[in-house]
Amino acid sequence: MSRYAPPQPARMRNLLVLVPLLGTIAVATACTATSDPSDSASSTPAPTTAAAAVDPTGSPSPSASTPATIPTSAFIELPSELRKSPRRATAVEEALPKLCANEFGSGGRQVTASAAMTVTYKKPGDNEGNTPQGMIHQTIFTFDGDGASAYLARVRTAVEACPSYTQLENSTTVKSQTLPGVGDEALLVTRTWPYANLNGTRTGGNGSSQIAVARVGNAVTVFDDQGWEGSSGDPTLLDRIVRDGAKTLDAWQR
Repeated sequence: MSRYAPPQPARMRNLLVLVPLLGTIAVATACTATSDPSDSASSTPAPTTAAAAVDPTGSPSPSASTPATIPTSAFIELPSELRKSPRRATAVEEALPKLCANEFGSGGRQVTASAAMTVTYKKPGDNEGNTPQGMIHQTIFTFDGDGASAYLARVRTAVEACPSYTQLENSTTVKSQTLPGVGDEALLVTRTWPYANLNGTRTGGNGSSQIAVARVGNAVTVFDDQGWEGSSGDPTLLDRIVRDGAKTLDAWQR
């Protein structure tokens, strides 16, 4: 038997070369088709140094420009004589106050970034072992276009629609007013409630705390003053903080 193999025609040789090439193309095409599309288009802005840059109450607007980041320096810092503990990053949904509903949530409308921090404060001269006077949650949103002014308008309308709400079986009244001389525009909300024990039984007297919302350019900051364990907040301190906070926010955006 002869071991000689006749040469293949040129056309057959070309087909044999083409078959592996087509196989390679098919494999590459299959890999491309089955890859996770989420790898190529992230909908989450980069995190900030304070907290997540994405508003957990809603997704950022698809039409938003390049997402901003919110540095820790954009937040207010209490002087040492008032600071019980260092400020700390807080989830936005935990920092925002709630009255009848989620009045201060952004819903993600035109939001480019959000972050929140909490600071615990004390009375001047208090010893380190004393009970804190309260906590202040500060949230910052940045917006695209007219999103900041639209947000404040929505908050104002929502708060006006909530004259009271029930907390621990007792009614908390809500009043709002314009806060002049703060940023481009600002709103002050006061909550008042009867003091009660853990069972909801009234113990006499009333407590109150305040929420301040200020817009500075394309950014909005929300301050929620909460007295320690249901006690009243400090309206004088909050007024000072919201005014200083608006200036800090303005300096950051320049």
